[in-house]
Amino acid sequence: MAISTDDFIPAYPGKDVDDVVILGGGLAGLFCALKLSPRPVTIISNAPIGQGASSAWAQGGIAAAISEKDSVEKHRDDTLAAGCGICEENIVDQMTREGSDRVHDLLSYGVPFDQDLEGRLQLSREAAHSHSRVVRVRGDMAGKAIMDALIAAVRRTPSIRVLEGYMGESFIGEGRYVTGVLARRRGGLERMAFPAKAVVLASGGIGHLYAMTTNPGEANGHGLAMAARAGAVISDAEFVQFHPTALNVGSDPAPLATEALRGEGAILVNKAGERFMEGIHADLELAPRDIVARAIHREILEGRGAYLDCREAIGARFKDDFPTVFAAAQNAGLDPVKDLLPVAPAEHYHMGGVLTDANGRTSLDNLWAAGEVASTGAHGANRLASNSLLEAVVFAARIAEDIQGLMPTPRSAFWDEMDAAPGLPSQRNFEERDAITVLRKTLSENVGVLRNREGLRRAMADIQKAESVCVRQSIQNMMVTGKLIAAAALMREESRGGHFRTDFPDENPAKAKRSYTTLKEVNALVAESLETAI
Repeated sequence: MAISTDDFIPAYPGKDVDDVVILGGGLAGLFCALKLSPRPVTIISNAPIGQGASSAWAQGGIAAAISEKDSVEKHRDDTLAAGCGICEENIVDQMTREGSDRVHDLLSYGVPFDQDLEGRLQLSREAAHSHSRVVRVRGDMAGKAIMDALIAAVRRTPSIRVLEGYMGESFIGEGRYVTGVLARRRGGLERMAFPAKAVVLASGGIGHLYAMTTNPGEANGHGLAMAARAGAVISDAEFVQFHPTALNVGSDPAPLATEALRGEGAILVNKAGERFMEGIHADLELAPRDIVARAIHREILEGRGAYLDCREAIGARFKDDFPTVFAAAQNAGLDPVKDLLPVAPAEHYHMGGVLTDANGRTSLDNLWAAGEVASTGAHGANRLASNSLLEAVVFAARIAEDIQGLMPTPRSAFWDEMDAAPGLPSQRNFEERDAITVLRKTLSENVGVLRNREGLRRAMADIQKAESVCVRQSIQNMMVTGKLIAAAALMREESRGGHFRTDFPDENPAKAKRSYTTLKEVNALVAESLETAI
């Protein structure tokens, strides 16, 4: 639906259209902007860059086959195995082959990766990796260190303009051709148009659609919904990764107890001190994340509790080797040197997203996507640990290279299928807050670690009812993404990777393929669920 020019104001009246607009100030967005330099770029970020990005919270590091004992082929094979049969093999091959180059790019931007006295990168091992290949910074500070270095590089690059405090709501375009972003200043009512010769969606993940997550509040699925509303194909939306070991201390977001702790030998026990991963998987605590998450979920459901025991494996080294986790534990009144750490699965990463090709192009013309909002096919049904930062930089660089030779001429109509009202009564604001609570609760209970047909249908019906009280576009976008995930989970009648159906607990070889859907198809399924609920 086209909107009147009275409904928005131009971001830069009287000035030429920006070459590239990037929606999102996380790792993918910043890296893409730097790779596009000296081409003019505008980054639109909901929060000050670095503060609202999951990238800055990444504790493990970035996986890349760098050591002489490792190989690209081994990294590729580990990634394919973790993906449970539905990774795009050519995408995985390209990503792992470019990993070393991208790590050296990050070094050139000033990222202080851990090195030995001879200047060799120090590598650690994480779950489902056959070799030590995770490049870290001071144990658990890789994400923050990478983002700090890139933010500094962006700030000193004159071709990059950063606009903080704006939330994207809709894409500008004509038909299936994207020509810009319609955004609203955070906390305000005015919407501004940001026309562009190319648009890159790098808006992050979906964590805060769930009641327990390790993600910042800005990870609320709005970019995925924007693309879906504009008609983009969404792929693998049902595959949500729950980090097994979030600290279960009542915080929102939940502090993350990095997998590197288990890589260093920390074990999982219940209240009775039993090591419950024994007999579940040969790799024990370093089994794939979905298996560990379900094991912990079961211990908690059955009243035995779940705890990470770091006392013997790490002990007095904890404060120096894992300062972020140590601080989080201390804030909760725990001393990981002598106390067990209570843990629970929390939404951590979305393997699905906006479908892209090997160059980050979506199914909409002139729209690229990178980072967690994208579905490249690299992760399949279950992301291999520390491949997320790798995927972000590899495909951000590919997008930049692709855009350099493709600068389309913009046009002038606007997508805004769900226009927001100019005023929001206080009662309506209250109802919208309630709607968000309903969304997070129903996704956690019905579209979480364990799923079934009845719960998924209930989730879609509950989200649709909650959406009926929502006026603000940003809140509606959250509801849209919630429905996309629930519907995709309902359509996959098997268990695979991060998607586990108690009514279909086994893998179905006939379904060893990626899923594809559109918002139109999902809305039809939601309508059917509403009729069933009635």
